[in-house]
Amino acid sequence: MDTNQTNTPIQYGPVDSLLRKTSQFLMPVKLNGFNTQQDEYNIYPVHSMSTGKIFNGYDSLAQYIINQKTVIIDGYTGVFWNKVQDALNKCFTAKGLTINWIETSAYLKPAGDIDVLTEPFLGTSDAVWGTKCTLSLHDFYDLDKLIGQAPNQAYDINIVMGTGAFLIGWDVPVIYIDLPKNELQFRMRAGSITNLGTSQVKGPFQMYKRFYFVDWVLLNAHKKQILDKITVIADGQWPDDINWMHQTDFVERLNQMSKSVIRVRPWFEPGAWGGHWIREHIKDINKDVVNYAWSFELIVPENGLVFESDGYLLEVSFDFLMFHNREQVLGKHAQRFGDEFPIRFDFLDTCDGGNLSIQCHPKLKYIQENFGETITQDETYYILDCKDNAEVYLGFQEDIDAGEFKSVLEASQAENSEVDIKHYVQAHEARKHDLFLIPNGTVHSAGANNLVLEISATPYIFTFKMYDWLRLDLDGNPRPINIDHAFNNLDFSRKGQKVQDELISKQTVIQQGDDWQLVHVPTHREHFYDVHRIEFDTEVKAETDNQCHVMMLVEGSAISIKTADGTEHVFAYAETFVVPAAAASYILTNLGQGRAKVVKAFLK
Repeated sequence: MDTNQTNTPIQYGPVDSLLRKTSQFLMPVKLNGFNTQQDEYNIYPVHSMSTGKIFNGYDSLAQYIINQKTVIIDGYTGVFWNKVQDALNKCFTAKGLTINWIETSAYLKPAGDIDVLTEPFLGTSDAVWGTKCTLSLHDFYDLDKLIGQAPNQAYDINIVMGTGAFLIGWDVPVIYIDLPKNELQFRMRAGSITNLGTSQVKGPFQMYKRFYFVDWVLLNAHKKQILDKITVIADGQWPDDINWMHQTDFVERLNQMSKSVIRVRPWFEPGAWGGHWIREHIKDINKDVVNYAWSFELIVPENGLVFESDGYLLEVSFDFLMFHNREQVLGKHAQRFGDEFPIRFDFLDTCDGGNLSIQCHPKLKYIQENFGETITQDETYYILDCKDNAEVYLGFQEDIDAGEFKSVLEASQAENSEVDIKHYVQAHEARKHDLFLIPNGTVHSAGANNLVLEISATPYIFTFKMYDWLRLDLDGNPRPINIDHAFNNLDFSRKGQKVQDELISKQTVIQQGDDWQLVHVPTHREHFYDVHRIEFDTEVKAETDNQCHVMMLVEGSAISIKTADGTEHVFAYAETFVVPAAAASYILTNLGQGRAKVVKAFLK
């Protein structure tokens, strides 16, 4: 994180591509050096540690295990457990050691029984969404048989290995292998993994739903439960390599970042409406793609934190930070939101692309009762960049007739016929630094030729599409349309002049000095977060007031930030970073030529 770095991303050949289906490069095991170009967006931001904190390779991990003699190797779903076992076994047999392997997969309940357990949480087979699972991980296992396994002293080494291995109850060192959510999904799309406890590879649509509503819920709860029992944390994203560190060093670095500055590793995805801004402006990503629709800047259920020592990288999920340091991160809002980081930043790139679908998001009661979420998908669109003809669709026309609108949408879906959307939905000119307000239930869409910074509440998959311009997804399949869900949530009072008055932010200067000003970019009364823009020529100081600040440089080439503990970082244009509540105060310094502008989102 301290500086931008050069890297050697891992590109897959034809055989290896069977393991992961994506155009994105695999993060390198080790960075080769440092780049002093501070004004370039960095796709591998790191939280650096002192030398000797991250260890590379199965040889070093095997030696650690040999020293312990008996260990538990637990980890996330999607880890290639057979590759881990084969690599370690090769190290052990080279030393003439005998190993007693106990694999948790042998103690899973039959796949049919697990399907019965999970079915109530998955909705119908054609449903896009399920509801958050209320089971526990041990419900998937024949726990009595697993617990009944004991170390066999006839072997040199005893290892219980696999997802849920901690359930065996041995009082021995615990190695935990984490897996970034993006790599898990790339493996899912390639069919190289299955959902937990299943024997069949299903389509990505069904597998993702099961991951989101069942597997991730159970495994995150399990991860939180065993956090203080873990002795080694490892990164399982490389099929043939591994990096690991001791838990004491891991926790020390979590504690440090929770009072200074945090940046997660972003990841990028193409989409049916995707554009070309990201591809043209962000270095080191794969340019050989049809488009980029999203950048997951800070969608923390799916982003990771990257640690670095001696150039070696180790990524863990953001969940670890919230499980261990939520009080420091969220400050006075920690009790309200618990382990859930409440604010989301992401890019929607439609530059030279297409319009997003005409859509809305669920009301709070609806998302709680139907999907098991605690907060709903209240959004805003901040226009980071756009072309002259860019528009945002937002709110209804004054003369909207709900029944007519629904009939037209249903006919379009049935007959594949075009809809004159502007007859029903307003289109507004988009200009740089505008903020469009999208509280739940509001009809909206980002039009073509925008780079939208979506500043939102964290839920991110509950989009009820009503009209998608008759297009197919990138695989040539129809995209799901959810007219009934949408009409259960649409607010038809958001129409006419009320849209201009209430859903387009009216920006005002609320503080200023000789070479700086603080602009309030107010959100809707239903949003639980607010937005400021800090504009300055040289430097400016700010207090956190025991609140978390989510920030991005939205104009200028680069800035530095120095927190009260003396930590300093540099961020380039369009990079997202988080200042936790415990940072107390910070100084922003403009490293570019013109005025710097930094967006700050925070909880009300």
